[in-house]
Amino acid sequence: MPSKVEKVPCFWCCSVRVGLYAASVGMLNLRCLAIVFDLDETLIVANTMRSFESRIEMLSRRMDIEDDPVRVAGMSAEIKRYIEDRELLKEFIDTDTVTDNGRIVGTQKEEVQPMPGVQERLVRPVIRLPERNAILTRINPEIRDTSVFVKLRPAWEDLRSYLTAKGRKRFEVYVCTMAERDYALEIWRLLDPEANLISLNNLSDRVVCVKAGSKKSLQHVFRDGGCHPKMAMVIDDRLQVWDEKDQHRVHVVPAYAPYYAPQAEMANAVPVLCVARNVACNVRGGFFREFDENLLKKVFELLHENELLDLPYAPDVGDYLVCEDPNFPQSNKDPAPIPEGMSGAEVEKRLNGRAYQADQKQTSSSIRPSDDARVPIRGTVGSSNVQPNGGSMAIVPSLFVTVLQEIGRLCNSKVEFRSTVSTSKITQFSVEVLFSNEKIGNGIGKTRDEAQVQAAEKALQNLQSNYLSYVAPIAGVLNKDTSKSSRNGNGFLEDDLDSDGDTAMQEPSGSKSEQKDHSNVDRLPSVLSLIRELVRHDATPDISISDCLEDQHVVFRDQVRNPGSATNEEYHFQVELAGQILGNGIGVNKDFAKLQAAEEALRFLKTTTDPQIKKHLRPIRCSS
Repeated sequence: MPSKVEKVPCFWCCSVRVGLYAASVGMLNLRCLAIVFDLDETLIVANTMRSFESRIEMLSRRMDIEDDPVRVAGMSAEIKRYIEDRELLKEFIDTDTVTDNGRIVGTQKEEVQPMPGVQERLVRPVIRLPERNAILTRINPEIRDTSVFVKLRPAWEDLRSYLTAKGRKRFEVYVCTMAERDYALEIWRLLDPEANLISLNNLSDRVVCVKAGSKKSLQHVFRDGGCHPKMAMVIDDRLQVWDEKDQHRVHVVPAYAPYYAPQAEMANAVPVLCVARNVACNVRGGFFREFDENLLKKVFELLHENELLDLPYAPDVGDYLVCEDPNFPQSNKDPAPIPEGMSGAEVEKRLNGRAYQADQKQTSSSIRPSDDARVPIRGTVGSSNVQPNGGSMAIVPSLFVTVLQEIGRLCNSKVEFRSTVSTSKITQFSVEVLFSNEKIGNGIGKTRDEAQVQAAEKALQNLQSNYLSYVAPIAGVLNKDTSKSSRNGNGFLEDDLDSDGDTAMQEPSGSKSEQKDHSNVDRLPSVLSLIRELVRHDATPDISISDCLEDQHVVFRDQVRNPGSATNEEYHFQVELAGQILGNGIGVNKDFAKLQAAEEALRFLKTTTDPQIKKHLRPIRCSS
């Protein structure tokens, strides 16, 4: 990297999953993102004879106890549609033909191209009924009871053609489903018969089957390092099946219900999958606009001496996932009373007639690591927890959290974030950080992410003096005793600690860390002075700074000692203005805790747009 010091070779070190860097660079160069599709009730609805009969029986029972003639008529029509398609499936099972509007249609033998490493040649009997938007197929060609009637969602061809228009790949395509694997592979083959969206070489890795009842996760989908979750969007009819950290990247479509509401797909001027196509187009445009106009420009301005928090905000697909049509429903407010088709465990039981294979080892998404498995390990952790994002301020929760987890990994110590009850009437979330079961920081915020960011930031500051031997290489401060450093010759942090790792964690009295703490505390008067300049002093009595700021609205609450904390003594301060908390501080001494709270309050006052706070601030004066 370029440096302020000429002719000095410098570099930052980053550690990521194998293959992730090359994959990300390749996608960025091609202006390509990733898109993950669910199958059942998102792109298709599939039924076997058993599932048809089950739904017909359930609807019949409901009709027997229903008094509303309108609902009875609706259920009667729904049953009729089920019976009609069931008869076609039965004919296909018995004769390998179907009679469609008086026309007999025979099966076509479609050869399934084997995936790499699979020698078996497979030929399936298939009947395609384009007028009905339906396909009949047999998962196991040797077992007629595995026959399936599949309804394709309208406008799939429009969405598919956008993804691969003119041979240019706009999205890398993945599938994540709770269905059984053989079924999922065949359904995808019907949707992508020419393997234009997912090549045969990638099919095994790109079609991901999650065990029913588990959470879906982009970390699990991209377990081979093929894409970063921030570069991926999801098309699914259900939001809650996805891990919470991925939910803001999910475009939720109404569940496909061709039997319950066959006209619903065309009720809007733009079909559901065309809306999804337009959303994907907008996401891609917004992501690469931010990448080109903001990220690239700022990255090339970075010098080796910059800090970790000087890195520009990295675009996230979730930032641009806004539905094109404001009238288009983002969730299923009125789902079908009976789930249509099959999914998950039902496919296992009804399709292949066998239990789920234990040797199909699926990793639950709930135990995967966070999005940013590794971050650049260079730069001092600063005090700001927001980054600009297209003019707005966006919290970056993964930054402090991941750095803290990395320190825990290097120290072989467990890092936990625990939600606690907030005593504040204004804020709603409180999070504390435990390092090897000892509390080292806490945070309060209006959202859980905000509280977690504060907690991680304060924990890092509190760890600084006790674990300087690990923070020093990150901050660029050389330890005098380099023989006990955990770095290797090229400046990269090693995963394995040497035998002296435990002793290196202690810093002698009078060390640089203590000197740095004293110099930081010296800034307290100037920070308090800046806050006074921002806050109005209308009819304000003089009050001692040791108790509070010289304003009747701004208050430093008295310190609270916590003898049960990670350190012997821990002081807590918070700054309030008009009843609202502006900043919190925690430290091993009173002045350091007060400085933390004051600096956080100052940053808040400089950037706030809250009218209840701004009315207590002086007007900003412009200099000529």
